Amino acid sequence: MAMVCLSDFEAYAKKYLPKIAWDYFAAGADDCTTRDENILAYKRIRFRPRMLRDVSMMDTRTKILGSEISFPVGIAPTGFHQLAWPDGEKSTARAARAMSTCYIASTYSTCTLEEISAAAPGGLRWFQLYIHRNRAASQRLVQQAEALGFRGLVLTADLPYTGKRRDDIRNGFRLPPHMKLKNLEGAFEVCKMSPLDPSVTWNDIYWLRSLTRLPIIIKGILTREDAELAVRHGVQGIIVSNHGGRQLDEGPATIDALVEVVEAVRGRVEVYVDGGIRKGSDVLKALALGAKCVFIGRPALWGLAYKGEEGLQDVLRILQDEFRLSMALAGCANVSEIGPHLVQLSKL
Repeated sequence: MAMVCLSDFEAYAKKYLPKIAWDYFAAGADDCTTRDENILAYKRIRFRPRMLRDVSMMDTRTKILGSEISFPVGIAPTGFHQLAWPDGEKSTARAARAMSTCYIASTYSTCTLEEISAAAPGGLRWFQLYIHRNRAASQRLVQQAEALGFRGLVLTADLPYTGKRRDDIRNGFRLPPHMKLKNLEGAFEVCKMSPLDPSVTWNDIYWLRSLTRLPIIIKGILTREDAELAVRHGVQGIIVSNHGGRQLDEGPATIDALVEVVEAVRGRVEVYVDGGIRKGSDVLKALALGAKCVFIGRPALWGLAYKGEEGLQDVLRILQDEFRLSMALAGCANVSEIGPHLVQLSKL
């Protein structure tokens, strides 16, 4: 079967992954309205392409927090990669390095931070953090990530409690016995309740700042009010995200929220977006609306399910090729030429 676009990888993963794993990756909260809207919202944006521009030499490179990447698509933090491929996050790290882009490793990885780091030395990696009731465990992870050469700390802000994902409840989802949350083994023995800390506030950014010199990126922002608070609390980046529609259902699609957040920060910090990116033209739309880079979650897992590191490279390569083509057809030879003049929001 020729893998031509990302939906081909989705179809493969749905067919060949165990149902419990597929349902876990695919799940949205409640009615999955926000999960689906993340994709539909891109279809309401139309291009205003420019003609007779010299696009004989194309350059898709950009920088995020000073680090160059080959094109503005990184890998979002998602948990439990061994459900998709035996080598798990090690394969993800190798694919990201091979494609010269950024991989955000999850707190809920099924490989240790050391294993991820050793699998792809020199790769651009950020570490995504959930703050747990066991603050010592969170502190240890932050300091370990910095020592291992991770170059950013991504604080997920939208998970004080886990959203209601109906299929996971029906399936009684749990990790198979041979898989572990490798970075958290032994951390929760004193916790009789959910290990997540629902008391986390903006002031905890100051606590994180006291632990590390890494730039802090906050993930899960959807409003101008929170974007302004993020800037005020000294973060270096914002990921506009609704957790792939897995948390509060019927919130905004991330591409719709992006406009509000970009407007609020006025260039003071870098803004990224995840959720719903399925084509290179979606990447172009996100950049036109002010994102510095996009991050993909589920499509990365589909690539792993297809052929591990090689399959994820295929997914990234297709997105890069589609992005380059969309740029050229819209009249942009490099990323700096992309701007709001390229898009209009549909009246439909």
